[in-house]
Amino acid sequence: MNEKLSIIIPCYNEENSLRNFLPEVIKFCRKHHFRLILVDDGSTDNTQALLKEYSPHDFTLIKNKVNRGYGGAIKAGIAATDNIYIITIDADGQHYLEDVEKLYNEIISKDADMIVGRRNYAGGQSYYRGAGKWLIRKIAKLLLPLNIHDINSGMKIYNTSLAKKYLHLCPDTMAYSDIIAMVFISQKHLVLETDIKVKPRASGKSAVNTMTAFETIREILNIVVLFNPMRIFLPISLVSILASLCWGIPIILKGRGVSVGAMLGITTGLIFFFLGLLAEQLSLIRKGNIKDSNN
Repeated sequence: MNEKLSIIIPCYNEENSLRNFLPEVIKFCRKHHFRLILVDDGSTDNTQALLKEYSPHDFTLIKNKVNRGYGGAIKAGIAATDNIYIITIDADGQHYLEDVEKLYNEIISKDADMIVGRRNYAGGQSYYRGAGKWLIRKIAKLLLPLNIHDINSGMKIYNTSLAKKYLHLCPDTMAYSDIIAMVFISQKHLVLETDIKVKPRASGKSAVNTMTAFETIREILNIVVLFNPMRIFLPISLVSILASLCWGIPIILKGRGVSVGAMLGITTGLIFFFLGLLAEQLSLIRKGNIKDSNN
């Protein structure tokens, strides 16, 4: 058994996809001596029965009694491994297994902490989903120095010990993929990106929807407030103060006194500024607790 890499596949109602994809993955893991961990995240179809058809030696099976969510399933898989690296792939059969070996070799050769597989949609993707991913990426880039294009890619390889260190900061939802990458970036770990290929989904239906996008944006805001709150509070403060000055100064120059609205805007801006300073101090304490708990 290779003591360096575990492949984690979260599964939720993927019976049809796994029937064709799983034998291929098992054969690949045997050839390369990788550990395979499948997490059945409370499936309501025959996924559990399908997985039980295989030998216990083929893979490690983790069963969540209830559906915890995409991130919750991955977190359960990470908690079950002590290998140096973990790589996550989706159960829908869209990933090429040769890209697993590609990312594994690259994270070792470049001594990186995480490598994100940047997807190349040969067959294209829907305009709606593409627009949603673009919006999430732009918001994330505004709030963090982000050099990763496909931040929500399901294929990522990263250092297991670092992942375990930050798991409690990551959500159980589909936003996990975005947040784990943003945490690594915000903590100044080396995060790189390399191209991978994806196939069209053979069967089943994606769990990604409009609500997923809103949840992801909310989790991005949460993680930025945790690690770099002034990225949010300072712009709001400056916009409020500058807009109030632009409104109030002409009124003063006309001899009409001080505008109540301008004073309210300046006060609001100052409140946001001092809230940002307070959040910055809380962030420093939280970051110190993260380091202390993992020493």
